[in-house]
Amino acid sequence: MRETRKQPSYFSSAGAGSPNVPPKRCAVYCRVSSDEGLDQAFNSIDAQKESGHAFIKSQAHEGWISVTDDYDDPAYSGGNMERPALKRLLRDIEAGKVDIIVVYKIDRLSRSLADFAKMVDIFDRNGVSFSAVTQQINSATSMGRLMLNVLLSFAQFEREVTSERIRDKFAASAAKGMWMGGPLPLGYRVENRRLLIVPEEAELVRRIFRQYAADPYVTGITQQLMAEGITTRKGKFFCKQTIHKMFHNRIYLGEIVHKGKVFPGQHEGILTQAEWDAVHAVLATDSKMRCVKALTRNSPPALLRGLVYAPTGSRMVPSYTVKTKSGGKRYRYYADLKYVRYGTSAETYGSINADQLEGIVVQQVLQALQSPASIQAVWDAVKAATKELDESHVVLAMRNLGAVWASLFPEEQRRIVNLMIRRVQITEDAIEIQWHTPGWQSLVGEFQPNTIGAELAELAESA
Repeated sequence: MRETRKQPSYFSSAGAGSPNVPPKRCAVYCRVSSDEGLDQAFNSIDAQKESGHAFIKSQAHEGWISVTDDYDDPAYSGGNMERPALKRLLRDIEAGKVDIIVVYKIDRLSRSLADFAKMVDIFDRNGVSFSAVTQQINSATSMGRLMLNVLLSFAQFEREVTSERIRDKFAASAAKGMWMGGPLPLGYRVENRRLLIVPEEAELVRRIFRQYAADPYVTGITQQLMAEGITTRKGKFFCKQTIHKMFHNRIYLGEIVHKGKVFPGQHEGILTQAEWDAVHAVLATDSKMRCVKALTRNSPPALLRGLVYAPTGSRMVPSYTVKTKSGGKRYRYYADLKYVRYGTSAETYGSINADQLEGIVVQQVLQALQSPASIQAVWDAVKAATKELDESHVVLAMRNLGAVWASLFPEEQRRIVNLMIRRVQITEDAIEIQWHTPGWQSLVGEFQPNTIGAELAELAESA
């Protein structure tokens, strides 16, 4: 049979309206709940459909026309979106087959304000409006949108009330000692929302706690576990952070923590109270020592913090160690970040003496400030960027910065180094400095006439 092409198949010819008005394809959605018994004449599918099509004909002057297919959900609740006709309607909307949705009442579309809000999002995304025959709501008008905003406000209120109920349920479940989800601790598995002990993992947890209580050296623990090939559930080696989190997880005591409150759990604990207390006695002592060190610290800041990289490409971070045999003398160094976390391995570089590294870098910085080639390069870059400085200012600033370097505060030295250097790369046989040209420009700018930098340079010249 030959197909006609006079109009799209989803249009009906009735009520096409004026040819000067662009057509708007209207879909009638009808629903009746299985338990509805009131006003059957008005809630029946046929009555809703008749009212919907009559309303569309009344808007023919606006270009409203009915699609040939209706969307009927008989014996379906409006409390959810699991309705075949509704799903089909939403698919057709996404496909661009519908412009306006017509319902008898808003509650025919949904009785759930949260679901209603989801539908409105779909409508807005696809440029679709909807009208309620008996409630005079038309989302294409300003008044209709106002009423929708009111309904959406109630939807937000409903979501907040639901969230509160969920939070209360979580709190009540935690008070009963029930497992409420989240990252599963090492040593347990979940079955019917209850934590059950995994014997092999539980023994590993006990081992870590006992080893730390006997010798509080987390790096040693991570190194030993790595040497034995023992990993976490995700297949990664244990790091210091992972172990410290284990030390503070009260689930191992058979307890549940919720919002800072501790409740007896329904699960069996892996550790005894004595094993837990032994570790936390050490942690409390170590914490006090760290606080004392922080309060009494008077060493200069790490000059190259954030700039140093190991041959492996890993960032090197400042650290220190205190030798008790040397009267508590502190030795500073830069260490491979992976070395700090996991200890020595084939993939880590180790550490390098901080005083020696900083001394080498500062020497190269001062040499660069006095090198004719460096001065010329900086001047060329400054000249291209600004007209406010002349060559004499640049030369004066770079030559005299070395003279005033020793008089600068440690923080000021660090600031200048960060301006001049982008990266300090450690190789197997050398130290490579990657300069930061925009920083040089900024630094030279600080030595303009009538600035503090210029005054320091003048003082250095007169000395």
